[in-house]
Amino acid sequence: MKRALCWAASILALAGLPGFAADQSPPDVVTVTSEIKRVVLVRMKYNSDLLDGLQQAVKNEKIKNAVILSGVGSVTRYHVHAVSNTTLPAKLAYTERAAPMDLIAVNGYVLGGRIHAHITMTDDQKAFGGHVHEGTTVFTFAIVTLGVLDDNADLSRFDDSGWRLAGR
Repeated sequence: MKRALCWAASILALAGLPGFAADQSPPDVVTVTSEIKRVVLVRMKYNSDLLDGLQQAVKNEKIKNAVILSGVGSVTRYHVHAVSNTTLPAKLAYTERAAPMDLIAVNGYVLGGRIHAHITMTDDQKAFGGHVHEGTTVFTFAIVTLGVLDDNADLSRFDDSGWRLAGR
């Protein structure tokens, strides 16, 4: 019963409804349903910053919530981070390097207007990636596809690792 009440309260908070304190813990799994309202294709040219370009597109298109559906292109420089431990709080390992790489995937979310994007890149030896930062420079081009979601969904804490059940 207690878990059901916590779940119901979490859903109310995610929907932006009254009766839920924002600091309460969510259940183990939280779901939000939204239709894709429109699809926005973002193309960035040579020597532009991938993250800056996404931020500009989100601002220009007035996007609050979206799912990054896909992305391709190439880069001449990348700046990413990945987690480097298995206990909270997470420790981050940053990698920044100038090197030609094919951009084979971009995914992530726009959460309350904030971009949380990850990239996968490859050269002739390996594929790798991580959470994208400013300093990832487009080479030939980059195309990213955004599926715009309902503005009313409160997704602002979906990537908050501190938002978990007490004791977990």
